[in-house]
Amino acid sequence: MSNNQINRNQLQAFGKLELIARQVVEGFITGLHKSPFHGFSVEFAEHRLYNSGESTRHIDWKLYGKTDKLFVKRYEEETNLRCQIVIDTSSSMYFPFPKTPSLETPNKMVFSVYAAAALIEMLKKQRDAYGLSLFDEEIQLQTPTRSNVAHQHLVYDKLENLLEAPPPNQKHSTHLGKALHQIAESIHKRSLIVIFSDMFEDIENTDELFSALQHLKHNKHEVILFHTVDKETELDFDYQNRPYQFIDAESGEVLKLNPKDVKEQYVKQIKSFKNELKLRCGQFKIDFIEADINAGFEAVLMNYIVKRAKLG
Repeated sequence: MSNNQINRNQLQAFGKLELIARQVVEGFITGLHKSPFHGFSVEFAEHRLYNSGESTRHIDWKLYGKTDKLFVKRYEEETNLRCQIVIDTSSSMYFPFPKTPSLETPNKMVFSVYAAAALIEMLKKQRDAYGLSLFDEEIQLQTPTRSNVAHQHLVYDKLENLLEAPPPNQKHSTHLGKALHQIAESIHKRSLIVIFSDMFEDIENTDELFSALQHLKHNKHEVILFHTVDKETELDFDYQNRPYQFIDAESGEVLKLNPKDVKEQYVKQIKSFKNELKLRCGQFKIDFIEADINAGFEAVLMNYIVKRAKLG
């Protein structure tokens, strides 16, 4: 059987997104095998990190000898994790706007979808339940958290639809805080909430945005915010020295200027916003992770498995 036939059969069995997500996770774990986290990745599904103060009876001392880290054997009766993956689908998440967004030339939405799919593969390894929420200024989709095959197909189908959908024709201001408040109200059982968002909000709504982040901790949820950005253009404002036409993804407003004329002020303001966001997340005990869409998925997966191990 040829490689092409194998690939076609795999695509039919799993779907393109699921197959790529599996390859991303396998590549990530293979990379960990060559790092100090070797045992951490190999034993990921069968162990959890030892919590200070608990009995040492179930510590795996052989694994300690390999990793110099204390792990405890996981048992079937231990409560599995519930994870809600939350993706911002507002217009700004489709930046930048390549003709055909892909893994090679991603926009923020493509990056978020593939990162979410990779996390689902990690969750499946742990036999954890997962759900998917999509939001812009209100919740567009909210699935329950489950771990069965039918649910897996549903979630992957919704993620595939995001890859195929054109950017929304959203000519109004965003209101992310409102949607995050709704999500906080709707998740009743203690969960790990993983958010993919650039967190770009109208300035008059930023207080509500920060309030919504705090609200997510209301039911003692654990929260990871992957601040999804194109670092080169959005944070560093690294453009050539020539006139550009900038279009506001949310309002459609057009602005013609030379980037060098505004770069200093822009970088100052965006840095101030990011620092404030990072500070608030620290105050609310939310993990803030900068996720550059051009830097691959390692930061997403590594921060997830570290958090997952801490949760037991």
